[in-house]
Amino acid sequence: MDTTSAIPSPASRKMLLDHARTVAELADRHAVTLESILAILRSGRVDDRAARTIAIETATTALVELRMETDVQRSSMIEPVVGAFARLQSDLRPLVRFGALDVQFVEPPTTGRALPGEVAHVARAIVRSAVLAIVDAGESRRVRIQWDCDGLNLLIGIRDDGTGEMTAHDDSLRPIVERVSALNGEFSVSATPGWGSSLSVKIPLDAPVESEFLEDTVQLSPREREVLRLVVSGARNKSIAERLSISENTVKFHVSNLLRKVGASTRSELVALARR
Repeated sequence: MDTTSAIPSPASRKMLLDHARTVAELADRHAVTLESILAILRSGRVDDRAARTIAIETATTALVELRMETDVQRSSMIEPVVGAFARLQSDLRPLVRFGALDVQFVEPPTTGRALPGEVAHVARAIVRSAVLAIVDAGESRRVRIQWDCDGLNLLIGIRDDGTGEMTAHDDSLRPIVERVSALNGEFSVSATPGWGSSLSVKIPLDAPVESEFLEDTVQLSPREREVLRLVVSGARNKSIAERLSISENTVKFHVSNLLRKVGASTRSELVALARR
């Protein structure tokens, strides 16, 4: 038996070691955070109200750091499309095993282009959200999930055998729309009454080329530049708030400032001026 193909390359070994080191560092960091929170809550030097306040601040700081670290790790990772799909199947295994919904998987071709980590992560989240929305509706017995790759985009197809009344404006699909928009993708729903609904998603594998927006004419703060880039990518306020770990009200404040500084009256006009 030829075992050479099972031996990881030096680059693969380095990637695995770097990943293991990162995981270990995160585990140590969060262990310290949990120990700190326990110490605060057990302390006899502060009253309950002060202890809660300090514990919340400690946990919030740790969560922000975790999200930042996760974003960095995710953006630097590359996942083979087949491996990313296998992780999706693993994520949905409890639902397949214990739920009443028959989930059928159509695997992508093994020759498909590898996915950027952010795309793979969002793609799995989209499918999970769609399946949960179908389960909550309680009108389908079967759902078919298909991934494909045309070299430039990840193509996701999700079809159920429900009543065929789903639309792209359903509240249950709003998280999907926001995630797809954040990656400058496309989302559509087609439904046939009595035959079921089909969800189609196209996510670009390459991020749009970024330019230095309005640098020559408008002075923007670093945070305003971050908000502007996300607005131009199609992200909504809620998605921007999650990406930057700030509140939606803060996002609205920055967008309002951008409109004023740029001289735009609408969000669409702001995007047009930024892309010019």
